[in-house]
Amino acid sequence: MQSFNHDDRLSKVVNIPNPLYQSLQGRYFVGQTEHIRFGKGKNAWGGLVNPFKSDVNLFVNAFTITNHSNQPVEAEIWFNSIPPGNPMISKNVTPANTALSPLPKPEGRIAYDEMVEGFPRKGVMAFRRIVPPQSTLASDEDGKFIFPPGGSFIIFLVSPNNEIIQAEVAFGWFEKNKRE
Repeated sequence: MQSFNHDDRLSKVVNIPNPLYQSLQGRYFVGQTEHIRFGKGKNAWGGLVNPFKSDVNLFVNAFTITNHSNQPVEAEIWFNSIPPGNPMISKNVTPANTALSPLPKPEGRIAYDEMVEGFPRKGVMAFRRIVPPQSTLASDEDGKFIFPPGGSFIIFLVSPNNEIIQAEVAFGWFEKNKRE
């Protein structure tokens, strides 16, 4: 049995989750679309987009889809596609660590459009989710979805036939310089 005396040195080791580590580094960001509408044959989408001229990879850590309607909503998740419409850029984006000064600015953008015709082109529809009525679907991805400059993570909301639905999509992501 080992005993400790006053001369022994103890090391403190702390294990923190990766999202917290990224936030402490000023590389974690969160944000959401404005309210987006779809229905009666028109679709909508919200996505995390990495501009072609960025010098970072985006790591999707989490996403949510909020359905304000009384019916389920089908959401298609597309990787690196070109969604239809004329994208708008959300201003509802912030670094997760607001204690830093100056505040870091993300390279990634949250883009969205509503009441669009058609479906995304190119890319891959990686999976689907059903969002129950009057609820928020949350998914933690731990940064495993990685998008280079020019890449995108699009949540495409498929139109129901009868009513207009209002929704939002939100993202948590971190960014790392491609050379790191």
